[in-house]
Amino acid sequence: MTAADPMMSETDVLRWQDVDQDALASLWEAYGLTVHSVAPANPIPGSFWGDEEAGLVGDRLYLRADTPVHSALHEGGHFVCMDGRRRAGLDTDAGGDYDEENGVCYLQLLLADRLPDVGRDRLCRDMDRWGYSFRLGSTAAWFEQDAEDALAWLQQHGILDATGRITWQCRA
Repeated sequence: MTAADPMMSETDVLRWQDVDQDALASLWEAYGLTVHSVAPANPIPGSFWGDEEAGLVGDRLYLRADTPVHSALHEGGHFVCMDGRRRAGLDTDAGGDYDEENGVCYLQLLLADRLPDVGRDRLCRDMDRWGYSFRLGSTAAWFEQDAEDALAWLQQHGILDATGRITWQCRA
């Protein structure tokens, strides 16, 4: 099956078991977030959505082999984008408002380019397959044509610099 195959389902996404797990863990270590592996079939601590979705508790990101990469990047993005008060009490529900959610989506796409064998294009396809919805109909179209507010929000909070590069700093 290829990414253009209309028969692909929401389960046909990159999973943590499919990528360089050390690279993903190193990416989050830069933000003070530690990746913890969960044994197969065990519930994922701190998972808001349950099933195979990533979980957040404090400064720990919980992943299982079948956790989608987009979920690992999204939940870790919440850790980066939330304010310090919420981060200090983080347990399962990252919360946040519309602007923060858009910032998380934008950041996860930038971070995907830092992972071998992932990249923004693949993550956009996976997000679309999983059901993320954007006004322009696709994640890629949103990122390329409609995400100026998300970029500005990330810059305002010091997560990206003035040129749009990652600062490797969490929101204060």
